[in-house]
Amino acid sequence: MSTKYVYNFNEGDMSMRALLGGKGANLAEMTNLGITVPYGFTITTEACTRFYEEDKKLWDDLNKEVTEHIKDLEKENGKTFGSTEDPLLVSVRSGAPISMPGMMDTILNLGLNDDAVIGLAKKTDNERFAYDSYRRFIQMFSDVAMELDKNNFENLLTAKKEAKGVKQDTDLDANDLKELVEEYKEKYKELMGEDFPQEPREQLDLAISAVFRSWGNERAILYRKLNDIDDAMGTAVNVQSMVFGNMGDTSGTGVAFSRNPATGENKLFGEYLINAQGEDVVAGVRTPQEIQTLADKMPEVYQQFFETSEKLEQHYKDMQDMEFTIQDGKLFLLQTRNGKRTAQAAVNVAVDMVHEELITKEEAVLRVNPKDLDGLLHPTFTDESIKSNEPIAKGLAASPGAAVGKIAFSAKEAASRAAEGEAVILVREETSPEDLEGMVSAKGILTARGGMTSHAAVVARGMGKCCVAGAGELHVNEFEHTVRVGDNVYKADDVISIDGSTGAIYAGNLETQPPQLEGAFGEFMGWVDEFRQMKVRTNADTPRDVSQALEFGAEGIGLCRTEHMFFKEDRIFQVRKMILASDLETREAALEKILPMQEDDFYQIYSLMKERPVTVRLLDPPLHEFLPRGDQEIMDLAHELKVEPARVKERIVELQEVNPMLGFRGLRLAVIYPEIARMQARAIIQAAIHCHEDGIKVVPEIMIPLSSDAKELKTVKETVREEIEKVFEEKGKKIDYLLGTMIEIPRAAITADEIAEITDFFSFGTNDLTQMTFGLSRDDAGKFLPKYIEKDILEKDPFQVLDQKGVGFLIETAVEKGRKTNQDLHIGICGEHGGEPNTVKYLYNVGLDYVSCSPFRVPIAKLAAAQASIENPRNK
Repeated sequence: MSTKYVYNFNEGDMSMRALLGGKGANLAEMTNLGITVPYGFTITTEACTRFYEEDKKLWDDLNKEVTEHIKDLEKENGKTFGSTEDPLLVSVRSGAPISMPGMMDTILNLGLNDDAVIGLAKKTDNERFAYDSYRRFIQMFSDVAMELDKNNFENLLTAKKEAKGVKQDTDLDANDLKELVEEYKEKYKELMGEDFPQEPREQLDLAISAVFRSWGNERAILYRKLNDIDDAMGTAVNVQSMVFGNMGDTSGTGVAFSRNPATGENKLFGEYLINAQGEDVVAGVRTPQEIQTLADKMPEVYQQFFETSEKLEQHYKDMQDMEFTIQDGKLFLLQTRNGKRTAQAAVNVAVDMVHEELITKEEAVLRVNPKDLDGLLHPTFTDESIKSNEPIAKGLAASPGAAVGKIAFSAKEAASRAAEGEAVILVREETSPEDLEGMVSAKGILTARGGMTSHAAVVARGMGKCCVAGAGELHVNEFEHTVRVGDNVYKADDVISIDGSTGAIYAGNLETQPPQLEGAFGEFMGWVDEFRQMKVRTNADTPRDVSQALEFGAEGIGLCRTEHMFFKEDRIFQVRKMILASDLETREAALEKILPMQEDDFYQIYSLMKERPVTVRLLDPPLHEFLPRGDQEIMDLAHELKVEPARVKERIVELQEVNPMLGFRGLRLAVIYPEIARMQARAIIQAAIHCHEDGIKVVPEIMIPLSSDAKELKTVKETVREEIEKVFEEKGKKIDYLLGTMIEIPRAAITADEIAEITDFFSFGTNDLTQMTFGLSRDDAGKFLPKYIEKDILEKDPFQVLDQKGVGFLIETAVEKGRKTNQDLHIGICGEHGGEPNTVKYLYNVGLDYVSCSPFRVPIAKLAAAQASIENPRNK
């Protein structure tokens, strides 16, 4: 039996979305519901796949099917396709299974030619309407099917209006439009080298081919990448009888939503134009009117549309986006689909529909895209300010939000100017841990180099601070204090605006608006917590981060990086003395001064977190990251250590490494310099005991980073345990604590059964695990990874979305092996992937107890975890 490629609207329904596309399935569903829909047929997504197999050509069997369905269309309408007296005209539109706005524009009035337009004029007794329809068809067909720039035709239309001294298309009469049609055809012949096609079936075949080809155009491919849409889906083609909104003052066309897509308000929202066709509304050629004014102009039509809108919303149980045409006072629905909406509207509509008993709380939780919550949690630029400004450059959207300020070229400059009340953007070639003070003080961070997991990106996300990274068009001269973009140069007094949600960089001051956290958001997140089974912790190193995370509902800290505490101005000097010390006594003396500072840090964090779990990671980065850089810093340190500056410089050179990320860092530091681990263990436990004395029953979780071997881990674990037992003896008090490790080296995942025997918990550091599994530097991969994704070598940036095939295999292996030898093993993740929705759902299914992410991603991770629980509930 041969494959059926074409379905009339009355042969399908909404369940056939994959085959008929979203538009075709909904047109079929509305037909079945008895809603007035212009009759038509859909050519399936399977035909699109075959079209590419046939070397982008239509084949005989498909052409025969289309011919049969045209006959059905003729019978339904009482008109003939290709007639010169009463022609049947059709529209041709694409329709993928998942809505892809703007993939391909519509072709209207297909079937018109030099003879049919005369017949249409006589039949309707409306010559102006007939030639208006023909000029529209020539322009749309040329643009959409033949890929000619529509401005070639728009310019002719503009010239015609100027010659006549009018502003609106509707002010042109039939003779003007006749002349315009001839000019359009001449322009077509000039550009194509042949006459405009007059045979309706040829027009239709070219239009169908154009829709299928549009599936492979650049903007469609890009849209699919950005929205995780499968390239194999294909698009359907919808061929629909024309109804005309351009027949006069009792006709019109419009687009409307059953609720406000910006706020979610339960009120019709939309626009329409009298005496127009569909493209006029979105093209902006005339100013449309609000949908509510239709109640005065055509009250019966408005009432019918209102009732149809309610019927569709009740049927689909979601906010609808509808296109409609009014022909001589009669309403036709051309399309309905679930409406695109802002994050605020998505939450508000979901909550309202639960209250209206349209959907369940589970359905409400599944309906909101976790990624969209980002837009609710940060300040954003207003729509108006974005529309009225062009970006000067673009980078990576590294940390969402909007920031405006003058340019600061160093961390010190940013901190001092911010202290004086100035709003600044820290602009650097790239950032390092030493820039932390400036990053905290700045409104936003902009770097010319670095990827989505560069230092700037990771730290900014942790702070919830707007960041654009890897803006390669920027040439930052930190010595001359200039930023060059093309021919333009910006200095310290120039204001810039950066959008961390899109990566756009603007010159000047764009208007911002605060996060929109309305009451519905809290109620919605309550439902999220009701269904969620996996815990969500946060990565936080300061009381400020902790407070922010708690506000967003964090259930613990999965990663407290102690090295970030070392960079505070009151202690970095002592840290440097400790690193540069040439003997144990000097090193321990420096550590003794750092100890009370670290203890107070942990006490402050424990006090805020109460009895929630807190995982503190012992010192992880290479020591060279803490070393002084400028001559003055070296001189000051040499003076304090009572040595020559040359000796400090020698020591700095001694500590430099060819590949520091694979060098002397993590628990390797604790093996060679156990006194560092002892100091940190003492600070953690003493802070916890202090909290116990305050009535807060803290159970410290101490994480040893970068283990690759059970013996290596055991060595450091014994060092830490010995110090903890000393503290217990000194204080005369014992408390419970956990000792775990960070799994971030492939060998640790492979030998997880041995490591689990001597540890209480695992936490996957997926940034490093990804780096080592791929053999990629996460700071340098931005130079080529975008091309890999563009060429489909990689589907996603593995530093943003966890690679399940390779890195995921190692995680699954570690979970399985670890729990085999230690059934009580707690397992979580603290890498940046912990806030990425697809990764969260995957890790839930792997069996992790918790994910940990930056404070501003906590609601996103919670929602993804709740959706995973609803879709695949664990046995509680």
